[in-house]
Amino acid sequence: MFPRPLASAGMASTTFREKDRVEAAEELSQVPEGTPGVVVSVTGLDWIRYRVQFDNGIERNLVDAKRLRAVPKKGRHRR
Repeated sequence: MFPRPLASAGMASTTFREKDRVEAAEELSQVPEGTPGVVVSVTGLDWIRYRVQFDNGIERNLVDAKRLRAVPKKGRHRR
């Protein structure tokens, strides 16, 4: 038997790792859209969720990847 995929096709394809810099892609409770933060932990099998410490001092748990955007690392250029 083949192992089943960890994420379903309808789920966000973006995945983050601990310590990745992200920003809120939409307004969250007490976190305005665009607020930067850092991924503190990753959890889940079928539904991957993130705990994020935002730069405004608010920490949110169970944040879906579609509610976050990656922040480009400084010093790296996209082509």
